[in-house]
Amino acid sequence: MGDVLMAQQPQPIFILPEGYQRTIGRDAQRTNILAAKLVAETVRTTLGPKGMDKMIVDSLGDITITNDGVTILEEMQIEHPAAKMLVEVAKTQEDEVGDGTTTAVVLAGELLKNAERLLEQEIHPTVIVRGYQIASEKSMEILQNMAEKVDKNDFDILKKIAMTAMTGKKAESDKELLGDLVVKAVQQVIDERGQIDIRDIKLEKKVGDSVKESELIRGVVLDKERVHSGMPKRIENARIAILDVALEIKNTETEAKIQITDPNQMGAFLEQESKMIKAMVDKVIKSGANVVVCQKGIDDLAQHYLSKSKIYAARRVKKSDMDMLSKATSGRIVSSLDDLSKEDLGIAGVVEEIKVGDEDMTYVRDCKNPKAVTMIVRGGTQHVVDEIERAVKDAVGDVIAALKVGKVVAGAGAPEVELARQLRHFANTLTGREQLAVFAFADSMEVIPRTLAENAGLDPIDVLTELKNQHDKNMKFAGINVFTGKVMDAWKEGVIEPLKIKTQAVKSASEVAELILRIDDVIAGAGDKGGKMPAGMGGMPHGDMGGDY
Repeated sequence: MGDVLMAQQPQPIFILPEGYQRTIGRDAQRTNILAAKLVAETVRTTLGPKGMDKMIVDSLGDITITNDGVTILEEMQIEHPAAKMLVEVAKTQEDEVGDGTTTAVVLAGELLKNAERLLEQEIHPTVIVRGYQIASEKSMEILQNMAEKVDKNDFDILKKIAMTAMTGKKAESDKELLGDLVVKAVQQVIDERGQIDIRDIKLEKKVGDSVKESELIRGVVLDKERVHSGMPKRIENARIAILDVALEIKNTETEAKIQITDPNQMGAFLEQESKMIKAMVDKVIKSGANVVVCQKGIDDLAQHYLSKSKIYAARRVKKSDMDMLSKATSGRIVSSLDDLSKEDLGIAGVVEEIKVGDEDMTYVRDCKNPKAVTMIVRGGTQHVVDEIERAVKDAVGDVIAALKVGKVVAGAGAPEVELARQLRHFANTLTGREQLAVFAFADSMEVIPRTLAENAGLDPIDVLTELKNQHDKNMKFAGINVFTGKVMDAWKEGVIEPLKIKTQAVKSASEVAELILRIDDVIAGAGDKGGKMPAGMGGMPHGDMGGDY
């Protein structure tokens, strides 16, 4: 009898090596959703004009103070695999548009939160995913129909877009001035085909002075000084030779041995070198250039000859700055001095050396029709300048995104409320369980106006009720005025955002939510750390999760 019992006892079967951990089914879903929600909660308080900032201190003690969603998530060094997916959402939003990162992450967190409710009602994840896909496609259509057209000549609307992007950030107090600079910069670098490359707008940040001293240079600022003190500090009507060739004698590629047996030979050798360098400089002078910007080195002797000829020269300028200089001055980058002619020279009104803070910089300004410009951003401390720079980047990204698509919507939570309203109407036309997922998607959209109200210290229920009431009366751009606590026409009040922010945020948030919902099994390898899983991976999150998030 004992033998029979023994035979019935199943033996444990190990299919994974030691150190691996596995979470299955609802536990896996719960853990992943919880991790994603925690990430969304972290950045949620930074949303909107009254959003707060985060201070993040890294392992080296460096401090970052910001309310820029993607910066926060990158600096936090998140470990949990599901939470990392939300960081990817923020990065995609940053790369595609340059702004709206917090919106995208908060939406993704809310979509997962509402999906969790449906999972508890025994609705299968694939049904929810299908419903979210339907709702996401419908959202694109609704947003397109809601949007208004914009083009590069609508200075006022573009300025409002830039100012909306900077509201709630450190730059807010000077958003008029900065908004002006941003739009002028973007309008300047649009090429003949109407294309805009963000790399043509250089941001140069300098500590010292106030934000009000920030300016737009119609040209390029190089972080280089003139190579010789005998050179003029300022040159007007500059004709610039942009050289990708060294003004010095190159060392031979192969090892060479020069045998000098007579002192006169030494003198002749040096004289020959000097003649060669003089010939190089003469070619520059012959072209009519009075400024030389060189990507490579300039020999001491060449410096001497150039300064004698009253030519301004800068050396070892980085490749990206050379490209910008070429675009700004309409000059050609020359790789051979024999090719250098008057037609290759770039033209600028003034080239001068200016001391900014504690460093000398070369300003190439007053170019005729520059296709590359520089914004000098100033501020009292390094932290201030860094945050202003992030705000200006967001503003530049927004204006470019608006012009690329050519459509804009009002902000202040208006598009999200309208989206939720129309999605609910659409959900009523559906049959099957997908309808519930579309309703959940519509509810999720309202997290944006709700968060805006909460961050402003308003009652979110009162605000949302009033907003819905206005939208039901066909006020498609009714949004929240967080300063008065009342509902306003966001378009008339100048709160305008590019359509691409909204479409990209909804699309990315929906895709990542669908991805996380499909996961029902997490197998975590031991790695090199001796079987330690990321915190919160095994079953329910551990108590120390807060440290990793």
